[in-house]
Amino acid sequence: MYVIMGGTGHVGSATATELLNLGHAVTIVTRNADQAAGWRARGADLVEADVEDVASLRAAFRRGKRAFLLNPPADTARDTDVIERRTVANILAALDGAGLEKVVAESTGGAQPGYRIGDLNVLWELEEGLRHQPIPAAINRAAYYMSNWDGLLDSVRTSGTLPILFPPHTMIPVVAPSDLGKVAAQRLLSGVDDVDVRYIEGPKRYSPENLAEAFANALGRPVELAIIPRKDWKQSFLELGFSDRAAESYTRMTELSIDKGFDMPDDSWRGQTSLETYIRSRVEVL
Repeated sequence: MYVIMGGTGHVGSATATELLNLGHAVTIVTRNADQAAGWRARGADLVEADVEDVASLRAAFRRGKRAFLLNPPADTARDTDVIERRTVANILAALDGAGLEKVVAESTGGAQPGYRIGDLNVLWELEEGLRHQPIPAAINRAAYYMSNWDGLLDSVRTSGTLPILFPPHTMIPVVAPSDLGKVAAQRLLSGVDDVDVRYIEGPKRYSPENLAEAFANALGRPVELAIIPRKDWKQSFLELGFSDRAAESYTRMTELSIDKGFDMPDDSWRGQTSLETYIRSRVEVL
């Protein structure tokens, strides 16, 4: 049995789907089984657990032999750094006594020690915690999720304008959730000696100009870029409803990612889903 955190989100769902398609038993960890009931029809089991409740999460892990770990994103209207660092600590605590033989953890390119730099320092703490506990742990460092742009689709469809923080010629390593799910499933099924850090991105890198073109082709209408200057980044997050502390963390994370080139090596594992294919699929669904 494979226990999957984040099964109702993009990457956890893709991981569970891949395992089910291969004929493996899967348990989805969810806070509300009624809201995740569709998984039962697909052949998965459900277990209710809360990442804020270590005992419930440990009990969920005990239902399987291997687990996919994903730290859930905190509500951006709150202090994301404080909440997400706490939930990382809870996940690590829940592994103690869980009886698992291997875990696979979702991390991010650019993960590094630091202070209030969003996923970069939060997921570094997850990686470090996994290195200092006895269960073999494989780390997947993902490129920028293509799904991060899903929320822009309606406004781009209506306005023909694509607001973005990245400078227009920045080459961004991106990856589709489906490809991340494939790698996570492969590593859940591989030997316990497969515990290195693996970097994962899509078949090629894209600029914001390429992104606007992909939206334009999928929507069948012109799409113009609206580049948000660096000095306005924090304010743009605040206008989206972020708390001041969350806006600070996300701003610093964006600055570091751009200034350090997203920290993805040239020999990253390459998925097959192009940005054009992903955007087109979302336009057809949403």
